[in-house]
This record gives sequence, structure tokens and C-alpha cells, in this order.
Amino acid sequence: MKKLMTGDEAIARGVFEAGVKFAAAYPGTPSTEILENLSEIDREYLVAEWAPNEKVALESAIGASVAGARSFASMKHVGLNVAADPFFTASYSGVNGGLVLITADEPGQFSSQNEQDNRNMARAAFVPMFEPADSQECKDMVKEAYKISEEHDTPVILRMTTRVCHSKGLVEIEEREEVGIKKWEKQPLKYVMVPANAKVRKQHVFKRMNDLKEFSNNCKWNFAEYYDTKIGVVVSGDCYLYAKEVFGEEASYLKVGFSNPLPDELFKDFAAKVDMIYVIEENDPIMETHLKSLGIECHGKDVFPSHGEMIPEVIRKSIKGEEIPIFDEAKDVMINRAPTFCAGCPHRGFFYTLGKRKGIMISGDIGCYTLGYGAPYNAMDMTLCMGASISMGHGAAQVFSMDEEQDVRVVSVIGDSTFFHSGINSLFDVIYNNSNTVTCILDNRITGMTGQQQNPGTGFTAQGQETNEIDIEGLVRAMGVKNIRRINPNNLDEVNEALDWALALDEPSVIITWWPCALKVQSEEDKKNFPGSFQNKYRVDQDICIGCKKCTTTGCPAISFDKEKRKSSIDINKCVGCSVCAQVCPVKAIGKVGE
Repeated sequence: MKKLMTGDEAIARGVFEAGVKFAAAYPGTPSTEILENLSEIDREYLVAEWAPNEKVALESAIGASVAGARSFASMKHVGLNVAADPFFTASYSGVNGGLVLITADEPGQFSSQNEQDNRNMARAAFVPMFEPADSQECKDMVKEAYKISEEHDTPVILRMTTRVCHSKGLVEIEEREEVGIKKWEKQPLKYVMVPANAKVRKQHVFKRMNDLKEFSNNCKWNFAEYYDTKIGVVVSGDCYLYAKEVFGEEASYLKVGFSNPLPDELFKDFAAKVDMIYVIEENDPIMETHLKSLGIECHGKDVFPSHGEMIPEVIRKSIKGEEIPIFDEAKDVMINRAPTFCAGCPHRGFFYTLGKRKGIMISGDIGCYTLGYGAPYNAMDMTLCMGASISMGHGAAQVFSMDEEQDVRVVSVIGDSTFFHSGINSLFDVIYNNSNTVTCILDNRITGMTGQQQNPGTGFTAQGQETNEIDIEGLVRAMGVKNIRRINPNNLDEVNEALDWALALDEPSVIITWWPCALKVQSEEDKKNFPGSFQNKYRVDQDICIGCKKCTTTGCPAISFDKEKRKSSIDINKCVGCSVCAQVCPVKAIGKVGE
């Protein structure tokens, strides 16, 4: 039987068919849907968990592997930075049950703060890597990766990209292979990575990579297709499909699906049979540099862009100077639309208020709330990576305290899931060093940006089981913060009062905004904690509205302004009754529907 699947769905299917017993992840686009699909599998077959961060996810999978089960971890490309510590050392210690790791790279940076190429990570850690081009290869390569993992005593990494993760293709569905759980035996020389043991294990790493060179040169994942030999194209992953769409049978192809170690002999053989070689890869010139080190002349980043996706339009323009024209009709209907908070998002009222403050630096983090940096809020001054807002804010505050010419206070903003991810240690730094930063933890009761995943503060596991809920206020108090307030971010007076209070202090303070994401399916606990939430609708009384457009400065997508009538209106189908617009209207023209 065949089924239409995205690459993420196919990865999950491959994990299931490979007999994996344990899977862990932290949500991050474009990898999120992998564990979401795994979480739907009965725990009789597989335990699937959301971890607080990628490091914890990988360490859990490593522990499950040592205990004897085939295990799995997935994350987006920057997540591997967080998991780098266990990743690099697990290459030394190896596995018991097979261990496979997904890194979902994002050429083009659609939802990421950088565009790194994690083929570099595989090479640096001496870990074998697969690069699937379509959904069928996603599933098949996962299953092959477990065989390689157990045969060569190594973690194996699959490098996905956004297009492979989210594009669909037909996938052959097969039965699950029950491989069982291997017996665990004490092997401290293998698994206790003190220097004396690690030095010995490093030799195993080198031998393993040498053994895998033969596999790379002869496996079915690396192969040549010969058509016209005037042009040869060396590609990996989805670039294989992009290149074939552009060149067709006007070129020959060397497709690299197993990319670490690279197939030297296959490269040499291919180069001898074609007149000229183009290397098409996203993002870094890894294969291009390797080919040149073998003495093979080729064109790569001298022809193609150094970053971004190598989609057919990019290849076609780089090689042939051709661009697909945009029809005039399409130009007329295409408009630029900046990303924005949803109607009823609890972050809007908070950032509307915070953005009006003077004399503050706002240190931001990774999440929906990063949108607070743009208009109409303009309420964020720096954002770096997960969990960095609190520690960056602390460093900035320390400098401002030394500078008598700058009277600047720092407000650090972080979401609930991001606080659990890596903000806790940063807050420890603030408390320990007695910083006067104001830390704002935006608790919207779910992991919002990646699509409503559970986290340690929601009370539910990835597989829907009720569990212990970490109370952020209690945790922060236990960490040693004396000054804590929990507020409703939709109440602008309450937000202002809390900010006044915190900024008047000269020691650590924490403000917790507490209101559910407007897209969240409310639990019984939500209904109890937030009675009447999302029940009301608001309307604009056209007779009272003076056209000042103050309501539009809240950035709510439910509000529009008619330039001819010079009146605002609210789309009742979008409004969820947060009331922020009613609070800012100077003439009280906005009220509840039915009142």
C-alpha cells in the first residue's frame, strides 16, 4: 500500500517500521510534525516525549539506546547547537540499541535566526549522515540508518531541509519490525567518557569512518545517472530533484544520499566521464571543497548563490540567466504582508503597553512574541537565540549600571516554553549576580509558535497523558526571586502597574503574564482558571467613532479602517474578545456585541 506523506510524516513512519521504542524532541520548524506524528502511536509500541530542550531530548534518547532500545531524537538545525555537547561525545561512546537523530535545516531562513548547514556538524563529530530527497527516501533512509547505527556502533544523523520536511510524495507502507530490546551490560570503558576512556574510543571513531568510506562508495544511496555527459551535476538531498527539473536529460547526475563520509571513488569515476561539473548544494560548499581537494575541477558557489534554497528558479537563473515571468495579474493581487499576532493573542496588549515605555532596553527571545519588535509595537531591541533574553539583558544591565551618562533599565521578555528550554539557567544568573533586570515570562499555557505543543507547564505529555504541571511562579520563587507578580496581559492598567512596580525596584523582579493562546484548545483547567475567556465579541459604534485610528495601533488583525468613511470596524468572525481595543479607544466607541 502507498500513502501520500510529507517528509516529516515519512520519517515518523520509518521510525515506527524500524521498531523504535523511544523518541524525544523539542518542537522547532520544520521538524515539529515528526514527533507530533509519533505521539499518536500507542505507547505499547513507542514512547514519544516532548523534552524541555534539544539537549535533554538527545540525552534521553542516548540513555534509551544504552539501555538497549532503538531510540530517536529530532530537532531543527539550531536545536543541534543546544544538543551539541551530548552529540559530539555520543559519537565516541557509540550505541547499544540503534540511535538516529534528525536535524531539519532551513535554507532560506523562513522561521529561523540563522541558516547554518549541519553537514558541518556531522563532519566535525565524525557521525555518518544521510540526506533524503523525497518522502520515500525519508522513510527508507531512517530504516537503513538504524542498521548502520548498530552495525558500526554509532549515532546516525539525517539532514532534512524545509522542502523535504513539508513536501508530499507517495510512500510505500510496510509492517513494523519488532527488534526487541537488547540486553544492557555494564561497560564503563565504553560509556563513561572520562579522558582515559575517551582517548581509546576516539580510535574506534576513526576506524568506523574508514569502514564507512567503502559503504559510501558502494551503497544504493550514492549513484550516478548518465545522460548527456557534457555537463555533470553533483547534488545531495532535494537539490537532486531541483537540478533534474532544470537540466532534464541535458546533464548527468551524481546523487549523494549518504554524505558523511563522502564517496571519493564515486566522485573520481564520475568526473572522468563528464566534461564539466556543477556542484549544487545548500548552503555551504562542502562537496565542492571536497571535490577540489581530490583535484577535481568544478563550479559551485562561483556560479550559485552562497546561501538560500537552490530551488529550480535559482538554478535556472544562475546557469541560464532565465527567470520565470510573473504575470501582471498576479502582481496586482500580490501584496506584502508582515507576520502579526493573532486576534486575541495575549502578547498584543503586553507589547502595546511595553512599547510606549521610555528609557528601557527590551531584550527579546525566540517565540511568537518576537513579533513584538515590529510595528506597531516596536518593543524589542535584541533577539539572539532560545533562552538568551534574560542573560543578554543581564549583561546589558551590568554595563548600563557602570555608565552614568545612560539612564537605561532592561526588560527581558521570554515565553513559557522557552523559559523551560533554557531561560531557567539565565534567570539563575540574574538572581546570583543580583541584577536589577525586569524579567517578563509570557505564559500562554502552550508552546504557541510551533503549533500548540505541550510543555512542562501545561499538565499534559506529548501522548496526551495528564502529568505534573510545573508552576512557573512557584519555580521562580524557589529559585530565590522575592519580587514576583502574575498579571492578565489583556488588562492594560494591570500591565502598566506591574511595569511601574518592577522598574522602581533595584533588584531582580519577575512579571508573569498569564492568559491562554487564542488558538489553544482549552482544557478543563483552562476553563476553570480563565472563566469567560474568548466568549465575548466587540464592535465599533460607527456613530461614536471619530476615526482617530487609535484602535489600529494595537495591531489586531480583526480591526480594519475604512479610509473613505474614516471609521474603524471589527470583523466579528476574527474577534475573540480580548478587549484591548476597547481599552485604548478615547471616546468609548468600542463595546461588547449585544450591549
